[in-house]
Amino acid sequence: MTASTRQTVLSLYKRVFRIARTWQAQTAVTSDTETERKYIVQEARSLFRQNQQLTDQESIKKCIEECEARIEIGLHYRNPYPRASYLPPMGLATQKGRKLRAQQRLRKQAKPIYLQSHDET
Repeated sequence: MTASTRQTVLSLYKRVFRIARTWQAQTAVTSDTETERKYIVQEARSLFRQNQQLTDQESIKKCIEECEARIEIGLHYRNPYPRASYLPPMGLATQKGRKLRAQQRLRKQAKPIYLQSHDET
């Protein structure tokens, strides 16, 4: 990891914790605010630890883009939880063989950048 990449990652990590510290739930209920703050901190810690061992510049760049996208979406919608992603057409059909592999490929392509770290959407 280059020094500039390391600096970028550390600044994102700090930014997420600053956001969590000042986060206010839309409902203005204290318990909701605390729950959402805890979620932001836990999610950030788990994802940053999960990706701590990455050395490939391309995968690090994708993780940085995902983090930035999740921050912007969370701030815009005032919701810290990942937004739902919608399945491509015929996404719920139970098929086997080639059609199933094609559906799996479509699902992977349809997954937005802010959900790349999640296995199941």
